[in-house]
Amino acid sequence: MSHALRSDEKVSLINIDPLTIDELIALNQRVVARIKFIEKAQAHVDMMAFNLGAKVSFEAADGRRFGRLTKYNRKTVTVITDEGQQWRIPPHLLSPVKDITPEKKPNKRNRLKKK
Repeated sequence: MSHALRSDEKVSLINIDPLTIDELIALNQRVVARIKFIEKAQAHVDMMAFNLGAKVSFEAADGRRFGRLTKYNRKTVTVITDEGQQWRIPPHLLSPVKDITPEKKPNKRNRLKKK
């Protein structure tokens, strides 16, 4: 029966003890580059969960703000709040807001008449 290794078990198998300072620095640079790549990819996925013009909300220091997403940036999105303020927000901090505008019911004059 095969035993799948957990992530922390895999890392503990990597022996960095024989590496020189230069090799450790190079390894560190590769690790940092990989982390940045993964974070950028996740930000992109989070961003694409929202369409331009989508109604969103986010938590600010003084309470919840509501607005519309107007632009995708590299790591953030631009939101114009209902008060007209512009905010650059990381997409993972946004929540979608369902539009609850009541539907207009047709009045009697607009209804089709049976013939």
